Amino acid sequence: MSGSVGVALLGAGNIGSGVIAALVRSAGRYAARVGRPLEVRHVLVRDMLRPRPGVASGLITGDLGVILEDAETRIVIELMGGEEPARAYIERCLRAGRHVVTANKEVMAKAGGELLQIAHEHGVRLLYEASVGGGIPIIAPLSRDLLANEVTAVTAIINGTTNYMLTAMAQQGADYEDVLAEAQALGYAEPDPTADVEGIDASFKLAVLCGLAFNVAVAPEQIARQGISGIAAVDIAYAEQLGYVIKLLARARLVDGEVEATVQPTLVPVEEPLAKVDGVLNAVQIEGDLVGRVVFEGPGAGPGPTASSVLADVLDAAQDVVAGRAPLAFVPRRTVRVRPPEEHRSRYYLRITVQDRPGVLARIAQALGDAQISIASFIQYEVEGAEGTAELVFTTHHADGGALRGAIGVIEAMDVVQEIGNVLPMAGEEAAR
Repeated sequence: MSGSVGVALLGAGNIGSGVIAALVRSAGRYAARVGRPLEVRHVLVRDMLRPRPGVASGLITGDLGVILEDAETRIVIELMGGEEPARAYIERCLRAGRHVVTANKEVMAKAGGELLQIAHEHGVRLLYEASVGGGIPIIAPLSRDLLANEVTAVTAIINGTTNYMLTAMAQQGADYEDVLAEAQALGYAEPDPTADVEGIDASFKLAVLCGLAFNVAVAPEQIARQGISGIAAVDIAYAEQLGYVIKLLARARLVDGEVEATVQPTLVPVEEPLAKVDGVLNAVQIEGDLVGRVVFEGPGAGPGPTASSVLADVLDAAQDVVAGRAPLAFVPRRTVRVRPPEEHRSRYYLRITVQDRPGVLARIAQALGDAQISIASFIQYEVEGAEGTAELVFTTHHADGGALRGAIGVIEAMDVVQEIGNVLPMAGEEAAR
């Protein structure tokens, strides 16, 4: 089609098919927005024999070279998923002078800084709104609307599977295994849920957000990570009694020029906006010196929301093609120290199962006190069906992670302690530095 902006897709799964369908269905509206029609010229797939409803057979290819040899293809949409060959394909497209739109959180978390540098060197753009938060616009606001702010903290619920599961546990009083089975039956959790429930997916997304919010390079493996598989129904119930809900929070903040970054189940005060984000919804909270606190909330996954973000980036890139605009200035990401968990400060929730004997509480309080950890509250519960056993629930004032770890080691070694049931951070007012 003469005068069109050529588009190619790498991958034609659920999201890719949705993107193609939207490009056809909304062709007139998109052409009006861009100033020229958008034309899908190629669709790269791994299995060329698999039927692709809605995709003309002449568009299908298994060779990236076919796409790169077509001078009319100006924008490439990567929707393959996984680290390789997606990362290599993105790099080849950028070096060939093609704008690239991707939803790949793993690639952007591990190689985003390098790929953005390559895009800058070749005068093209790498756009990745769909890599974090699905349909929630967060990359563009951080790149443009909040650019005048010094962002000091990012706090997010960015995994719909775990948020659904924790919400279900709170509403049903159910245990982890039961809600996992329910989430899998509903299609919210994969047959192998490890990436979601162990916080791996959220750590990729938080690494991407650190690059945008602070302009620093944070690798996923530098993020202190704890999944939700250790959360029990009693933790949910005790948190509620204390005035909290448990959420898998992805948190990063700048402290004295260094970064603290964590993905952990966290007790969130019920009055906080993030405590009210339930089900499969996601939310990202940004704190800036000018704007204060802003929250972006919406559907975090699924073909529709993801396609929405992908297509917004495609239209943005297409407008640049039509207008002949050069990409914005690129600022390389800084490398700063990422603080290890023992240097983090937080309030903590502790659940400890002990023999119900005189003096046990005093011994545990002594161990915490020796580590300079102050107890904020304490509740004792009898354990049903286990005579002579009690469950102790403590909350602490702000303490160093290293000090807490040392105290937990001492407590765990006590002959009267049967189990350290859980140790979780608590969100709230940060400690003074």
